[in-house]
Amino acid sequence: MGVPILKQGDHLVASIQSALSDAELLEFQDRLSEQVGEFRSRGVIIDVSAVDVLDSFATRTLRTIAFVCKLRGAETVIVGIQPDVAFAMVQLGLDLEGIATELDLERGLAHLQTVADGARTYG
Repeated sequence: MGVPILKQGDHLVASIQSALSDAELLEFQDRLSEQVGEFRSRGVIIDVSAVDVLDSFATRTLRTIAFVCKLRGAETVIVGIQPDVAFAMVQLGLDLEGIATELDLERGLAHLQTVADGARTYG
């Protein structure tokens, strides 16, 4: 089953509902990158609150997605990392350095709004 990607104004919201295979993660990466361009999105939120494991491939793929979206003009925020997942990631030396993370969808939307407000001020 694919990851649903919803358009919310200038943003895309993708909610990963379960652990994905490597092939599904790569398909998600391609679809999201395409939709950023198609919808001229300024922000992307990836909700992982339903995910109970983020292995090294999934973490690396999320980083790649965030950097690809950034190159396409969209800021990415990953939201909903569960406490146990965060502990496991730290213990395994996995990180999302350089990628914005927030507690939940509401805070992710607020983060993107703050980024947009800053861009308008300086842009």
